[in-house]
Amino acid sequence: MKFKLPFNKKQPPPTKEAPKENLVRVAQATDHFIQSIKTATNNPADLIIKSIPPNLTLIYIENLVDNQTLNNDIIAILQNHPYEKPEDIEISLSVPEVNETSLLRETVKSMVNGSVLIHVDGYSNVLLVDIATRESRALSAPENESQVIGTQVGFNESLATNISLIRRYIVSPELCNEKLKIGRRTNTSVSILYMSGIASDQMVNTLRQRISDLDIDQLLDSAVLAEMIDDNSLSVFPQMLMTERPDRLCDALLDGKVGVLVDGSSMAIVCPQAFTEFFQSQEDQNLRWQIATFLRLLRLAAFFISVYLTPFYVAAVTFHYEVIPQAFLVPLSESRALVPFPPIFEALLLEFIIELLREAGARLPTKIGQTIGIVGGIVIGTAAVQAGITSNILLIIIALSALASFTSPSYMMGNVIRLIRFPIIILAGFWGFYGIMLAFCFILIHLIRQTSLGAPYMSPFYPPRMKEIRDSIIRMPVPLTAKRPALTRPKDENKFEPQPVKPEKS
Repeated sequence: MKFKLPFNKKQPPPTKEAPKENLVRVAQATDHFIQSIKTATNNPADLIIKSIPPNLTLIYIENLVDNQTLNNDIIAILQNHPYEKPEDIEISLSVPEVNETSLLRETVKSMVNGSVLIHVDGYSNVLLVDIATRESRALSAPENESQVIGTQVGFNESLATNISLIRRYIVSPELCNEKLKIGRRTNTSVSILYMSGIASDQMVNTLRQRISDLDIDQLLDSAVLAEMIDDNSLSVFPQMLMTERPDRLCDALLDGKVGVLVDGSSMAIVCPQAFTEFFQSQEDQNLRWQIATFLRLLRLAAFFISVYLTPFYVAAVTFHYEVIPQAFLVPLSESRALVPFPPIFEALLLEFIIELLREAGARLPTKIGQTIGIVGGIVIGTAAVQAGITSNILLIIIALSALASFTSPSYMMGNVIRLIRFPIIILAGFWGFYGIMLAFCFILIHLIRQTSLGAPYMSPFYPPRMKEIRDSIIRMPVPLTAKRPALTRPKDENKFEPQPVKPEKS
């Protein structure tokens, strides 16, 4: 599938000459240099300018630099030993990263990223001392991907902290980290992570090209980036996994997948991703294979229950009474005797109420939201049945469908389940079982046509790979999982020796 960017479709022809504003040089005179910095940054209130006799000037943005390093390792040295040349200052500073430039654009860009500018009067170059600091919250347990057995730490909003978590799990020089800058105004740091001896070069190059070709003003979260680099951004189904667990990202990297971390976001992007992998939890790796297999089958069954149970009820009550067991017809007719609405309207009304309760519970504060969700559901459900707005049987079915939608380990896939249920209910209300089959065929064809970073989305079912089907739905025992999934086309197919050598009998 050929990738097309939805942004900046008409690219200007490449020019050999750089823009003039990129070639503006740093002023030699201190007064002119200070004025040029103020003009380039619109003279913000947190711009700090310090003069150190006889001829040094320090300029930085407050709260972006480490004050302790600034006072102890820069200002103290410059005050005790007067310097006349930038070269002498660069040698004397003990700060790890000190660069030198003569271009004003690079100077301003480095300063807004947390560098201190050191200018010597009479020289047309400036020293850029990187002592940036970033405020971030402490590490905590993942909130959206909680598990009982396994590590209890999740990503936070600091890119450096998240990369250090990955390197704590994967202590190998093969772990590659490529950093890019995205956003003309936000200048957000994005890191591409992969294992050089495992990941496919084609997939890495494809992902790198898609991110590099983005021409946007801002990038504030990894979910936005994932939608921009999807194979099909118009599809409701996510083609890339969003995870806040470092162990899950490391497991994916060791399988040959590629990860993306965005500075300021606590969610990592994992690709390529198959449809069935959205129903797999990282906790499955820590459980016995029989229990993990049961949970995977339970999640897949819950997917079909959540999507098709309510439409099946609407179609059966509206058109196909013959599929309802005879012993069930009497209580069903008694339940619907006082309901004045057709089944399709009754089902859509209850689904809408359930979504209102779920959204209200998610947006309200935690303690109030739990109370609203539980009490509101009980009160509204009981009142609706007593008022004759809905039947108690449909209320049970709607509650079961809503409960089943929460079993998906991926929050994004859970949202998809919530959405596609509505059009299927409408088709079932108009055409019965034929409408349900029409929706099923449409969804199946749509999923078969999707790809994730060029890999088939419905792998290993389409194209069929019989050997890998067992490890997608069934969590095989660890000794039988020696090979990496073919979805990622890894360079090294084996995780370990498939048939370990048995010791010879003496």
